[in-house]
Amino acid sequence: MLAQILFAAVLIGASVLFARSVGKIRRNILLGKDIDLSDNKKERFITMMRVAFGQGKMGSRPVAAVFHFFIYVGFVLINLEVLEIIIDGLFGTHRVFAPILGDLYPVLIGFFEILGVLVVAACVVFLYRRHVAKLRRLTMPEMKGWPAKDATNILIIELVLMTALFVMNATDRAFQESVEFGMPVSSILASLFSDMGNHQLEMVERGAWWFHIIGILAFLNYLPSSKHFHIILAFPNTWYSNLKPKGEFENMEAVTTEVQLMMDPSAPTPEGYEPPTSFGVKDVMDLNWKNLMEAYTCTECGRCTSVCPANTTGKLLSPRKIMMDTRDRLEEVGRNIDQNKGEFVDDNKNLFSYITEEELWACTTCNACAEICPVNINPMNIIFQMRQYLVMEKASAPVELNNMFNNLENNGAPWQFSPADRANWVNAE
Repeated sequence: MLAQILFAAVLIGASVLFARSVGKIRRNILLGKDIDLSDNKKERFITMMRVAFGQGKMGSRPVAAVFHFFIYVGFVLINLEVLEIIIDGLFGTHRVFAPILGDLYPVLIGFFEILGVLVVAACVVFLYRRHVAKLRRLTMPEMKGWPAKDATNILIIELVLMTALFVMNATDRAFQESVEFGMPVSSILASLFSDMGNHQLEMVERGAWWFHIIGILAFLNYLPSSKHFHIILAFPNTWYSNLKPKGEFENMEAVTTEVQLMMDPSAPTPEGYEPPTSFGVKDVMDLNWKNLMEAYTCTECGRCTSVCPANTTGKLLSPRKIMMDTRDRLEEVGRNIDQNKGEFVDDNKNLFSYITEEELWACTTCNACAEICPVNINPMNIIFQMRQYLVMEKASAPVELNNMFNNLENNGAPWQFSPADRANWVNAE
């Protein structure tokens, strides 16, 4: 009974801490402007099932896709065994599903163990790609420091948790020699513990059991501060995907209304309309909540940056860094709010403190980043809105664009000659 009470206390404590962290992330996301993405529910469901659940956009990189699939399926299905562990911990039972599932139980356990081996293999491959092969997109400047440590931490934690699971099953198998649990991996490992007495086996099995479940609960609370939080947010993020054709820009409603009122002074002002006080995006609060959700959903895989033509040709822009910087600024704003009793106090910083104008103007708006993202994130949308702020609020743009703007204003076209001279070319010999 003491063990059950202790386990319940640990489970409740971990759940409360996780809920608190998720609540802060939700609060931060809702700092963004409202946007209605409630249409086309059927298409949204299909998109979510295809992209998030079905890993539909991972196939463009086959090696990563296969090993990521192992980890993904392992995470989903092995959690069924975690459910059994939780029930056993709360009610003092041992392998509670065994009598319920009967002959199916050893089949499932055997499948989970094989899956566990594939998870271990995938983690080793990903560690190799990061620290030995050193793929370019995994070692770029924005990946220095915490992002690199975070990715390594996740892989090592998963290796340790899988090892604990195998030790738990192996000692349980050795302790209950007469019981066939269908453990193809642990049956082999059980020989390592064959010289132990029953008391020692039980101690090691219980130790591995506690280590495994506490490790899972600790990992659960690590997720909100990690890029691995995408395993949760990938589903809502793909549900709220932009279903419009890529490259279709939305008019700024406030600007459209202002122009219409100027063109027709007798036109009635829309009910509840308030003249805009600013244009574009200066800070994270000017973005919509979907932009902010995408910042938390980013997996930092770097596929967007690897296909970005600006980055490929040596420009400063990295679409992945845009998302990481947005999340870092949003986290900074969240901490500011926490420190000031729920109110944001101006810290003389904004999103431009993280993202430079050089990065923004390097973007070719080709949508390659949005097309390849495995969870339907669109860095270009943030770039475009920050450009709007530069142009409409600060009149800051590259010389080439300013020349075009002047020509549009004076000549009604991007060229330097008068509209009356446009047909002069027909007279040229």
